[in-house]
Amino acid sequence: MPIYEYTCTDCKEQFEKFVRSMNSTVEVKCPVCGGTHVKKGWSVFGTNAPGGGFDASAAAAAAACSPGGT
Repeated sequence: MPIYEYTCTDCKEQFEKFVRSMNSTVEVKCPVCGGTHVKKGWSVFGTNAPGGGFDASAAAAAAACSPGGT
């Protein structure tokens, strides 16, 4: 189940939402102003590398896929 980050284009609030499917058509509302004008992005996630360490390269790759490439 992916976690998306959203930014409300009305009030600029940033928030996260769990979505059941990448193809979901659920209307997302801003938790602050209730607006439905939101911009979707991906949340960066962490993973454990073999040997128990954090895989920084996976986090960097996920961050590069975010809107704006940052």
